[in-house]
Amino acid sequence: MNQNLDPPKQMWESVEYTDSPELPDIEDLQIVDKGFLPRPEELVFKDAETEYGMVSLDRETVSFFQSKAKEVGASYQTLVRRILKEYVARQSR
Repeated sequence: MNQNLDPPKQMWESVEYTDSPELPDIEDLQIVDKGFLPRPEELVFKDAETEYGMVSLDRETVSFFQSKAKEVGASYQTLVRRILKEYVARQSR
């Protein structure tokens, strides 16, 4: 009988990332105009098609979206999803 005494690996322990993009130099970053993105209340509506993905956000960003989501009666994930979609649409023009 072969007993494996090692604890089970977590999903993230077995993932190896390659070809990750390098972060830009701070001098190359641009300030985004506040009017560039829609207001939080404009972000609340359902998308017909979604795909699951995972994004790590800092606490300040999550707190901001959580408070705005509470104001408009939506989930903060919905607001984040819509803001990213709007960003992609504007960059694709």
